[in-house]
Amino acid sequence: MYRFILLCVCAFLYSQVYAQPKTDTLLKKILSGSSQPILNRVIKDPQTYRCQVVYTQINRDKKNNPHFINYYFNYDPQLYFNPASMVKLPLALLALEKLNDINNKEVNKYTPIQFDSSYERQRVLYKDTTSETGLPSIAHFIKRALLISENDPYNRLYQFVGQQEINRSLQNKGYKNSRITRQFMGFTPEQNRHTNAVRFIRTDGSLIYSQPAAHNTDSFNFSQIIKLGKAHMNRNDSLVNEPFDFTMHNNLSLEDMQQMLQSVLFPGSVPAKQRFHLSKSDYSFLYRYLSQYPSETSYPKYDTTKFYDSYVKFFFRDSTHQMPSHVRVFNKVGWSYGFLTDVSYVVDFKNKVEYMLAATVYVNSDEILNDGKYDYNSVGYPFLYQLGQTIYQYELQRDRKYKSDLSRFRIQYEKRDPKDTRPALKEVDN
Repeated sequence: MYRFILLCVCAFLYSQVYAQPKTDTLLKKILSGSSQPILNRVIKDPQTYRCQVVYTQINRDKKNNPHFINYYFNYDPQLYFNPASMVKLPLALLALEKLNDINNKEVNKYTPIQFDSSYERQRVLYKDTTSETGLPSIAHFIKRALLISENDPYNRLYQFVGQQEINRSLQNKGYKNSRITRQFMGFTPEQNRHTNAVRFIRTDGSLIYSQPAAHNTDSFNFSQIIKLGKAHMNRNDSLVNEPFDFTMHNNLSLEDMQQMLQSVLFPGSVPAKQRFHLSKSDYSFLYRYLSQYPSETSYPKYDTTKFYDSYVKFFFRDSTHQMPSHVRVFNKVGWSYGFLTDVSYVVDFKNKVEYMLAATVYVNSDEILNDGKYDYNSVGYPFLYQLGQTIYQYELQRDRKYKSDLSRFRIQYEKRDPKDTRPALKEVDN
């Protein structure tokens, strides 16, 4: 009996220790030494702001092989943040992987794809006026999802891969703190379990490959109840004086996201099980659109006064809206319900500096969810910019035994034709 009690006590103490947020001395020292006012406000009260940071140092050896060390601030995989558009990155990777697994020479990321309606509230898609061909494709969905984080491309990637395959694959790869259950369409849980029938076609409209509609019969573990705020607006824009329920929403941990990005940029640095089945062409494609600017892109042609170069580069997003000419950021961001998140790999070609930085922050001082009134501009964006610049300046000063050869990340980006008179896109759903 005594032994049983002792084991229970030990198990309880272990669970308590595990539940504590993880903070490393080095990162805490770097952040505490900053004179940036909003950065200081947030790091002094990380629980209110649900702030988490993962900073990854990259050190090259004499053969230019990268070695990674993660440092954490208030990191807790059980501390929920709404990933919002962060889910678009794993969906892009899974869609490319699925194309490769289809193993049909005529089916690739550029092949036109069409979507039928196979269940209630599903929408057909046969054309895409923002693409050069006027037809949808997986490649064009990924471009739109990465360049300015459009929502419908995510929905289409979700429909192509399927809810069951999405979650089985992420779990099998070891991303245990990841769950993707929802499209951005206001669907019920059951509607999200059903995904459209799709067809890959030739440009003349003839059929190459068809995929039937799918239904996920797997169950999800929603035992962790997640409710935030003191009130929320419902879908009828009526105030409900109860917390907002995120229990069945998408869920990704910050470290899982950092590891997914690392697996794409440095596939050899993670276990084979954790990688996505991608081709050399897929990697080149992803590197381009994880780092290309809207101003460099012709299809879609975005209005660059609104979708400026630093639009989705939160760690470098200041009032100038400009990016340093010698820096490229390979990243994905998300924003929704008062949460802002960025997971980035930063390359400074001039100073031969590279590192990864992932952070999330919650800025909703009135504690009302879904009202569209969040402290993004006054707290959220300034915090991420100040955090990003603090780490960047630290990296510029940090000693390295070997300089990094970063030539693999010098990308040939597209260039807009100055004679292109097509109207630019000013309004998108993102």
